Amino acid sequence: MPVPCARCDMPLPEWELAARQAACTSCGASNEARVFPAAFEPRTVVQPQPALEGDAACFDHPDKRAVAACQQCGRFVCRLCEVESSGGVWCPSCVAGRAGAAAGGNPENSRILFDSIALITPLIILLMWPLTAIAGPGAVALSIVKWKAPLSLVRRSR
Repeated sequence: MPVPCARCDMPLPEWELAARQAACTSCGASNEARVFPAAFEPRTVVQPQPALEGDAACFDHPDKRAVAACQQCGRFVCRLCEVESSGGVWCPSCVAGRAGAAAGGNPENSRILFDSIALITPLIILLMWPLTAIAGPGAVALSIVKWKAPLSLVRRSR
């Protein structure tokens, strides 16, 4: 994927991106670019082999040769379909359905909302008025400690 110039949106040349300062060849603007080294490596495309007579075929692609079996359901999967996670091979259906141990193949999709906890804590403690003197400073301390915690990836309501 080409990195565009900040001024003219033309793609910056790869030899300029290797250094931190990249000069645009069309407008001459100086761009600061921080690119991962993997961006410069050649891309490899996974090409599954066609299934021959007597070979196990992929469940989703009957014309492709299977390379492994799903550890959850036992379906055969080709190179395109295999999902390797936590030392095992899973089929896309088990990972999408979070079946059994294949649930580890899905990324994190929720986080604790510390800001909500910090706001609700004093309100709950107001119901138990003798503990208000502890709840106020506790909520402030929780807010300060968790101030830089990452926000949730999921919306607060439906």
